[in-house]
Amino acid sequence: MTVIRDPIHGYIELCEVALSLIETPRMQRLRRIKQLGLTNFVYPGANHTRFEHSLGTYHLANSLMGGMGDEAGTDDEQMELRVSALLHDIGHGPLSHVTEKIIKLHTGKSHEDVLPILRSDFAEIFEKYSINISRVAKHIKGETGYGAALNSEIDVDRMDYLVRDAHYTGVPLSVDLVRLIHEMQFMDEKLVIRSGGVRAAESLLLSRFLMHPTVYFHHVTRIAESMCVRAIERMIEDGFDARTLSMMDDQELFFKMQTYPGYPSEIRDRLRNRRLFKRALYVGFDSVGEKVLRHRTNTRRIESELASDLGIDPDYILIDIPEPPEIAEIKANIMVDHQLKPLGEISHIVSALGHAQRDNWRMGVYTPAEYRDSVGRAAREFFGVKKHRQFRLDELVG
Repeated sequence: MTVIRDPIHGYIELCEVALSLIETPRMQRLRRIKQLGLTNFVYPGANHTRFEHSLGTYHLANSLMGGMGDEAGTDDEQMELRVSALLHDIGHGPLSHVTEKIIKLHTGKSHEDVLPILRSDFAEIFEKYSINISRVAKHIKGETGYGAALNSEIDVDRMDYLVRDAHYTGVPLSVDLVRLIHEMQFMDEKLVIRSGGVRAAESLLLSRFLMHPTVYFHHVTRIAESMCVRAIERMIEDGFDARTLSMMDDQELFFKMQTYPGYPSEIRDRLRNRRLFKRALYVGFDSVGEKVLRHRTNTRRIESELASDLGIDPDYILIDIPEPPEIAEIKANIMVDHQLKPLGEISHIVSALGHAQRDNWRMGVYTPAEYRDSVGRAAREFFGVKKHRQFRLDELVG
């Protein structure tokens, strides 16, 4: 048994199987993939990687199995879940979620579709320790009862990344993971939380609610990610094989961008020196209404129309319309008086967060600084942005 020191969980114990998996090139690659992609443009400390997150998830899975006793299944089933926790992110491409949609578009696979990777990179280790590859792959996708510990409304994956992301960005959060894990159990192949864990679950959800606007959807991060995605799209149009993305790490991606002259190499230099596009428009549902979501599949066409009217290259107008906000955790199963109820039904705080999350949503239109005013005016007109009347103080108190 090997013990390593982690800034989040203290000491993490690694068994012989875990050590064998960690020493593979595929796992070591995760050391070179940032957990939060380009968020370090906003929070300089956000340089932690998928590797350390994987170790933390493995640790929490260990804690969960250890606290359940016989409920956690046989020794083989517990080992499968531990291995699944350690390997759950091996399918991520460079910069984590930044490249995920592009990879899925061109391969048909998400980062959770890891069965081919397990067979090609880990088969020998799995055979040595008699670990079932197909079951591990299903656990990672949340397709089994035990897999809910890794992939469900409240799981050890998000427990680790929320606390870890908060730590490295400096966002002050307080989540009692020990209490939450202690109150979790499997029942009829479902992962449930006993009533004693409701407060801990609420704190986890409140933390996620606060992290979304301040970290995960910070406008600077969204701008940098939009620029990077457009550069990759341009590379693909110039002959780059998008299927190779899933094998790259962050630095390999930036090196590849540099080899493509024109827009990709320019964006690489902009990102390298933090010369980012600016917000020409940045508004919520109160300004554009939820009907704006229908434009999510037409952003390239709208960019071209706006650019044509203004005499600008379409690649210098980036429209970012995120998916509608959702807090999946409100559906987590809570055991109350021997009955399963969704967390959102028994917690007024969680129910309110589900509605309040809508207020965090923002759409953005990004462009270089020299085009900001003209692009902003054109975008406001196109999207029909509502003008909010400014009240004078004497009107409010009179």
